[in-house]
Amino acid sequence: MLIRTEAPADILTIDRLVKSAFPTEAEANLVMKLRENAKLTLSLVACSDEGEVIGHVMFSPVTLNGEHLNWQGLAPISVKEEYRGQGIAKALIEEAHSTLADFGYPAVAVLGDPEFYSKFGYQDDARFTCPWEVPQGVFRVIELVEGTLDNQQGLIEYAPEFSEL
Repeated sequence: MLIRTEAPADILTIDRLVKSAFPTEAEANLVMKLRENAKLTLSLVACSDEGEVIGHVMFSPVTLNGEHLNWQGLAPISVKEEYRGQGIAKALIEEAHSTLADFGYPAVAVLGDPEFYSKFGYQDDARFTCPWEVPQGVFRVIELVEGTLDNQQGLIEYAPEFSEL
């Protein structure tokens, strides 16, 4: 498996992958809008040995209390159904975390399954909230650079495109 940054030739394949991974097209539409509106910080694809795109993860900027601190939001992550359970999501997230930290993005927020994201170090941290009413533990954060979350708290907001979901 190869993990690499998305290329323009991958866009339609990513769109089909994201559409197949979720019950509605909302997430696929979000990916396209974020890309079109230049709100994409990092988009990685996982490819099979034959070059087929079998996984995708995207990150976009978030703010803390309206301030841009280079923090990112993970959303969405997709893996082709027949490849799930093989560690592809894990590999994508770990590669993304490493890349983001290397480029000075010190923290990531995610809204998703607590059991899934806790495997990657995302923590339920009561100091941080999101604009949506979600069950306890669903909104999580991780620091990629030690000390980033120290003395921080408040509202983490995603790009406006997320509110259109």
